[in-house]
Amino acid sequence: MKNITVTLDEKTAAWARVYAARQNKSLSRFLGELLHRTMRESREYEDSMRRYLSKKPSRLNRDNASYPSREELHERHFR
Repeated sequence: MKNITVTLDEKTAAWARVYAARQNKSLSRFLGELLHRTMRESREYEDSMRRYLSKKPSRLNRDNASYPSREELHERHFR
């Protein structure tokens, strides 16, 4: 674990302390989990964007081809 110093304005610090306490967490744990979740979401977004951009563009209904199914259009990759 790495210790860091975070500077917050009084109103934000007070809100964060109360919010963390309502979840039975220390402010340090609350901030750590918040940052970890944000990091994971950012990584997942970047991975999804990279997968999307790696696909070749396609035209819909070219040469009377059938349209993609709803499942194909909304394909999701979960880990």
